[in-house]
Amino acid sequence: MITIIDYGVGNLSSIKNMLKRIGVAANITNNLAEIEVAEKLILPGVGHFNYGMQQLHKSNLVPILNQRVLQQKVPLLGICLGVQLLTKTSEEGNEPGLGWIDGTTIAFDKAKIGNDKKIPHMGWSDVNSYQQSKLFINMPEDPRFYFVHSYHLQLNNPNNVLVNASYGYEFAAGIEHENILGVQFHPEKSHKFGMKLLENFVLNY
Repeated sequence: MITIIDYGVGNLSSIKNMLKRIGVAANITNNLAEIEVAEKLILPGVGHFNYGMQQLHKSNLVPILNQRVLQQKVPLLGICLGVQLLTKTSEEGNEPGLGWIDGTTIAFDKAKIGNDKKIPHMGWSDVNSYQQSKLFINMPEDPRFYFVHSYHLQLNNPNNVLVNASYGYEFAAGIEHENILGVQFHPEKSHKFGMKLLENFVLNY
């Protein structure tokens, strides 16, 4: 069973529906007992970094997530805000992140992206594979994904960068470190590309 973590942030049903389209059962929950037996975890989210971390703590989810992901090595996929919460800190607030990935979340540099581009970065963007990954096996040609974000990852270890995207300049759009994966884009809104990515997560990890 794929477990989608419900901490009051984001549209979770769209992820569940996309998994259903590929024949995969998923449950949406903040129940600690259900998370304790999950085969794989998805941490979604949209909105503010501080609020996301506060909601995780308020729901008492951080200890069980640390146990399952860091100790028991259960595969986890962070999506949008969910991947940002995996970093140590964010320029969007002063709450510490989960700290599972060595890096921070930073705002887009307006001076570098140019006056012709607006923030947030919203819409379809190509991604460039940085390293071989089971998450992108048999992906349709020229993969494009749907983004909505004003902040992006800045990783200290380039080996953790899975894919890059570009919006005025290149940034890390996906990460992988052992059993921890994450994408800045929304696979549940990315049609055949997102469907294949979720299928690969389910089958290959």
